[in-house]
Amino acid sequence: MATVLLVEDEAALALIVQDSLAVRGFRVQHAADGEQGLRLFREHAPDIVVADVMLPRLDGFALAEQVRRENPTVPIIFLTARSQPADVVRGFELGGNDYLKKPFSMDELVVRIRALLGRAALAPPAPAASPELLRIGRYEFAYAQQKLRLAEAEVQLTNREAELLKRLHDQRNQVLERSAVLRELWGDDHFFNGRSLDVFVTRLRRYLRADPEVQILNIRGIGYKLLC
Repeated sequence: MATVLLVEDEAALALIVQDSLAVRGFRVQHAADGEQGLRLFREHAPDIVVADVMLPRLDGFALAEQVRRENPTVPIIFLTARSQPADVVRGFELGGNDYLKKPFSMDELVVRIRALLGRAALAPPAPAASPELLRIGRYEFAYAQQKLRLAEAEVQLTNREAELLKRLHDQRNQVLERSAVLRELWGDDHFFNGRSLDVFVTRLRRYLRADPEVQILNIRGIGYKLLC
């Protein structure tokens, strides 16, 4: 039985979601604010997190950011009435896997939960930590530690930044297909995930800009190419 951590401060909605998930075979832990949600996450290690964005004490974005620091793989679904593209992109940048706008149907939420749990179950195990340093121009990329170094300067990458840079490195001087990256790292290649990927590529370009011999090119309609 999969455990869902539901973090929702609207009591009536939370009760409906809890009951609906319970009758569909899920175990549900409910928190009414972000701080309680983080505490329950640490205590119960849920299989998936479903969190409102507008929460008291610790909002959903801050909650997701902390969850991602502690667990890079647990699926996260945001529930929110906010639908501005910037909000959606930020949610994906922080490690969210899906974004469901209020009001929503319970059937749609359940389908999305099951889809994400299915992907998590099929995902390959994380690679063992390794001291290997990858070279990207003048940079050293410590993939296992998610760190990018140039001389004395060091950037601590997020999990998704490190995974994207690793794929670019492995396909260096060749085209990395956009759709493949979106399916592997975001779960699917719909529009909002594509916007989030563009943001991550822009960040990596900024991290690598001290070496003019390193470039990440857009290959229109196909993907990206790391030149180094």
